[in-house]
Amino acid sequence: MYFKHTNGSYIRVPQIPNHIVGSPNGGMTVYYIQHPDGGKVTAFPKGFRMITGDPSYRKYVYTNEREGEYWSTSFRCWQTTGPYDYSNSHAIGPGPFDSVHLPNRKCPGGIRTNMFFPACWDGVNLDTPNHKSHVAFYENVNPAYGLFLSNGTCPSTHPVHIPALFFETVWDTKELNNLWPEENWEKGEQPYVLSMGDPTGYGHHGDYVFGWEGDALQRAMDKCTSIRGRPTDCTELTIQTDEEMNACAQLPKVDETIVIDALPGCNPIQQGPEPATLVPGCTAVSTTIGLMSTATPL
Repeated sequence: MYFKHTNGSYIRVPQIPNHIVGSPNGGMTVYYIQHPDGGKVTAFPKGFRMITGDPSYRKYVYTNEREGEYWSTSFRCWQTTGPYDYSNSHAIGPGPFDSVHLPNRKCPGGIRTNMFFPACWDGVNLDTPNHKSHVAFYENVNPAYGLFLSNGTCPSTHPVHIPALFFETVWDTKELNNLWPEENWEKGEQPYVLSMGDPTGYGHHGDYVFGWEGDALQRAMDKCTSIRGRPTDCTELTIQTDEEMNACAQLPKVDETIVIDALPGCNPIQQGPEPATLVPGCTAVSTTIGLMSTATPL
């Protein structure tokens, strides 16, 4: 996520730790959630992958609030920073501090992005060309509660319950909010954009590639049933300390704290509402550092 200054330049929004996860250096919180009925949840097999959302979206495309995809992505606008404060005490998605677009008001406590993945699998395909067709969201979702701990049902085409995967990422907007003119906030204009050139938030999306060792995830799904969200509650798994996690990190290869004139890569702002398109003939420097050709020129 980036903050767009009034002069058109950008600066990256820093990440901060989520609630009750300790003191890691930013990062993402990943939940693997069982179905409330207590039935069998099948862990992802080796080679499994899927996506949620679509980076090309620039308007809200879902219409049926009883289908899981309606609640799959949202943004929570924290007014304060406590885990049990009022602005963090509602259902994820339907709550009064959540929106399917980037918040058009100040978020003094930060912005948390919410991403739910499909929780139903066809039981056959590890992936499909669109990375979506082999999985499906719950049906018959209660609109008052959204997808978190949803007791929705899997469609007959995708009967296998897989972990209900949920991503949270927290963005520290506290200081940046004051760089945006007050009159712009009053008009409902907000300064944040997603890195693929999305100023709406409708293109919010996530990718998942399975990478657990052995049967660890299946053991966790079978035995770790606490809903508190605290890693230490799952004694089936080995828990790393904050110090161990923070030490296992790549050193920065690009200074992301500087002001830049354009978003990295070929990602011009595309406001929509028509879907965003790829930029033809992109010549931007790759975001992968150091993978230069070693071939000898002829």
